[in-house]
Amino acid sequence: MSHERFLVVDFGAQYAQLIARRVRELGCFAEIVMPDRLPAAIEGAKGVVFSGSPWSAYEDGAPHVDPAVFEAGVPILGICYGMQVTTHLLGGTVGAAREREYGPARIEILGDDPLFAGLGEHMDVWMSHGDRVDAAPAGFTPIARTDHAPFAAIADATRKVYGVQFHPEVTHTRGGQTLLENFLYKVCGAAGDWKMTSFIEESCAKIRAQVKPGEHVICGLSGGVDSTVAAILLHKAIGDQLTCIFVDNGLLRKGEAEEVLHAFRDRYKIPLVFAQAGDRFLDALEGVADPETKRKIIGKVFIDVFTDEAKKVENVKYLAQGTLYPDVIESHSAYGGASVTIKTHHNVGGLPEKLGFELIEPFRDCFKDEVRRIGRELGVPEVFVARQPFPGPGLAVRLLGPIDRERLAVLREADAVVREEIEKAGAHEGLWQYFAVLLPVKSVGVMGDARTYEDVVAVRAVESQDAMTADWADLPREVLSAISYRLINQVRGVNRVVYDISTKPPSTIEWE
Repeated sequence: MSHERFLVVDFGAQYAQLIARRVRELGCFAEIVMPDRLPAAIEGAKGVVFSGSPWSAYEDGAPHVDPAVFEAGVPILGICYGMQVTTHLLGGTVGAAREREYGPARIEILGDDPLFAGLGEHMDVWMSHGDRVDAAPAGFTPIARTDHAPFAAIADATRKVYGVQFHPEVTHTRGGQTLLENFLYKVCGAAGDWKMTSFIEESCAKIRAQVKPGEHVICGLSGGVDSTVAAILLHKAIGDQLTCIFVDNGLLRKGEAEEVLHAFRDRYKIPLVFAQAGDRFLDALEGVADPETKRKIIGKVFIDVFTDEAKKVENVKYLAQGTLYPDVIESHSAYGGASVTIKTHHNVGGLPEKLGFELIEPFRDCFKDEVRRIGRELGVPEVFVARQPFPGPGLAVRLLGPIDRERLAVLREADAVVREEIEKAGAHEGLWQYFAVLLPVKSVGVMGDARTYEDVVAVRAVESQDAMTADWADLPREVLSAISYRLINQVRGVNRVVYDISTKPPSTIEWE
């Protein structure tokens, strides 16, 4: 099936795929390309968006594009670094800003350019830059400004080349999706011919073409949204050629293993191998405190367990996983760009070589909310589709400090209390994640007129659309009070509860 193509040039940004995802949300097919591949890829494209980058456009070694692409007759929108590199390549001036702009800002919109159609005279945006455009290239005019950035947005209307210093792709920019929609439809003249059903049909066709009759696929099943929907999609594509392997690593939430077994064996009737390997993981993790070491140990043991269980399935050639793009981009740049590694994900990379299988990751370029939409299109029940995200390493990265079984049991009970109280109050509607974190510190308290010196639990609840940015949830006081009361009175070893009110960025959603 052929679609109009829009290209997102990845200069090493954390948000490159988020831009592509926003474009897809607006009904247009987007794909990622590296800067050096743009000249070949731009032919036939309907429009191009340049991403941000950790680089400065004028630095030696900074990623650039061939300036000839600006003469290809294809509309271009540069975001942040994308605007700066456009300016630098076309003869304008980019330099270090006197005051770095990071966070919310208000821009003044100048004139009536179609890029800002329907957005009024001002726009609240999200800035994240240390450089700025000091002089626009010939042919460009400013179409927005701030007190610190006289060129908050620029345009060459003749060539349909635009630049914005802020990030319209993040939810913190109000009207950002409208701006992108204006670029796609008013500037590029998009038809809007891509839908989520297209993704399902094309993914199934791709899987069937890859997996030949008689070959088998094993799917790493965690019971979370990603692997559940991946398994259902694979089953739709290849039926009984799929076998799921569910590894209980001893780091799951309370009652989670039983829920997974019931869903896949009883409801979906999908072949399922159950590996109860908790002791194997916990023995390897005993006393380990460093979060990256935890993740690497869990990844290694996971591979070892998977290898053992995969031998029980005949004629396996492929390994399927529910890997998402936020997992990939936090581990490394998916397209070879210069994005910064934030944390290692145990289901990203390395598995095909170690296991000897080819990898199938149907959601590698997707975000969580897109996977939920795919699940709903596939008819997956809401109880599974709406389930909150849970990290691959499980409770290990919510148990700060050394891993031991006793503290893990405390965290498991605390997490169950947090989830129960938020859901009982109906406060979970609109939340992305909500969970407990057991801190590696103790606190003095008083119980029954006696001094206590016990654990501290942090409660984390966030609102987000895609996990790339998140804001802390303003839970009702009565909900927080109920959580605190139950944690201190019912979970042995806890005498203090704190609430995490940090955003992402600069924090991450998980503490490790």
